[in-house]
Amino acid sequence: MTNTTLSDKRNQSLMMDFYELTMSQVYFDNGTNEEVVFDLFYRRNPDNGGFAIFCGLDQIIDYVENFSIDADMIEYLRSTGQFSEAFLEYLSTVRFTGDLWAIPEGTPVFPYEPLIRVKAPLIEAQLIETAMLLAINHQTLIATKARRIVQAANGKAVMEFGARRAHNFDSSLYGARACYIAGVNGTATTQAGMEFGIPALGTMAHSFIQSFPSEYDAFMAYAKTYPESCTLLIDTYNTLHSGVKNAIQVAKDYLEPNGYRLKGVRIDSGDMAYLSKRVRKALDEAGMEDCSIVVSNSLDEYLIESLLTRQGARIDSFGVGENMIVSKHTPVFGGVYKLSAIMDEDGRPIPKIKISENEEKITNPGMKKLYRIYDKNDQMAIADLMTLDHEILDPKKDLTIYHPMKKWKYKTIEGGTYLLRELMVPIFIHGKLVYKQPTLQEIREYCAREQETLWEEIKRFSNPQEYYVDLSEDLLDLKLDMISQMR
Repeated sequence: MTNTTLSDKRNQSLMMDFYELTMSQVYFDNGTNEEVVFDLFYRRNPDNGGFAIFCGLDQIIDYVENFSIDADMIEYLRSTGQFSEAFLEYLSTVRFTGDLWAIPEGTPVFPYEPLIRVKAPLIEAQLIETAMLLAINHQTLIATKARRIVQAANGKAVMEFGARRAHNFDSSLYGARACYIAGVNGTATTQAGMEFGIPALGTMAHSFIQSFPSEYDAFMAYAKTYPESCTLLIDTYNTLHSGVKNAIQVAKDYLEPNGYRLKGVRIDSGDMAYLSKRVRKALDEAGMEDCSIVVSNSLDEYLIESLLTRQGARIDSFGVGENMIVSKHTPVFGGVYKLSAIMDEDGRPIPKIKISENEEKITNPGMKKLYRIYDKNDQMAIADLMTLDHEILDPKKDLTIYHPMKKWKYKTIEGGTYLLRELMVPIFIHGKLVYKQPTLQEIREYCAREQETLWEEIKRFSNPQEYYVDLSEDLLDLKLDMISQMR
């Protein structure tokens, strides 16, 4: 199968915060259901990194396309005593009829820029808030962590081993999907392989070896069943004094005489650098230079980078579990969903802004577009730019971009030296799906290509170079004027 989203038959239309319903009851009572614009964005990169990998759009498409509050849900809502019969009748018929624009999955994204823009009747836009945040916050977080781990592995294979540490069933499945988009080579989660077409791989646990009279017997039994793909776990008892020796012996006694080669050995504990060097030496001396060394055990990007670049470890691939599948160092992705405009009777946006004493919580008002600016010569990304929806940009002309709060802080890019790409694309128009969803493999390949447009300084783990997300002059003037008026 090559699905990109889980074939989930559950109706999860009530996956919403209760206040979305109570607010909507008030809107309904007051006849307030004009068209509005919401932006979904985030404020900080996980792990203090330079960017995030946008992920989760397919789950949102499935949710929005199938949104329908059924009879059992209506009966539950009636039982709470919080909603009028007229409103419940309305809820039983409500569907998403608005427009939804989004950045394609797999795109590197940055704080404060709109990842999704919803333009819809107020109640419809309000009711889908939690589900959208849930999908984006989870999968973007895991994809971002996986991207860092893949980068640390520096071309060596990474397997996702996280199901047993994930936060329940769906987080394991969608987490495996996000990891694959970000560059992980495969998963140990069988259902993720079935649902999404992700390569699913696995060999043995320590209990398998313990269940046999000896380690040698366990290895021999496995080799006879899987002679073409035999990878043996060698640290159940003693990696150097028994594990690697028994693995070599089984290769010499059975695999090689029958025309096979030992594919690999896995180390799941101990000093990975020291053990991998000693194991590599033993394998090479036995004429098994082609046998790979796989390691696992609480790995993350920092440990992998240290093993490969500073400790001289002889490792060919990595199995990564808990630190990736739950993004252990930064387990929350702070996506938010904020009102940015209300449409007037003539269909023109009336800008809205949220003011805060914390500068980072002041929103960017109005209905907006988002552009990525590339250097015309090397195709590398220079900055992202938010403009008001009506603005027209001409790459032949000079372009001045401004800091999101400081008019004096700006940069002018000479006309003819840059390229523009509008990042958000239409997903739903008037409630109809208009987006051709790419396959998971296409998303993965797109993600890899997009990362190549970012400078290495932005990708580093510690103190990455800040990538600028700036405003057009018209948008900044509007923002500063609204702040002044509100205060």
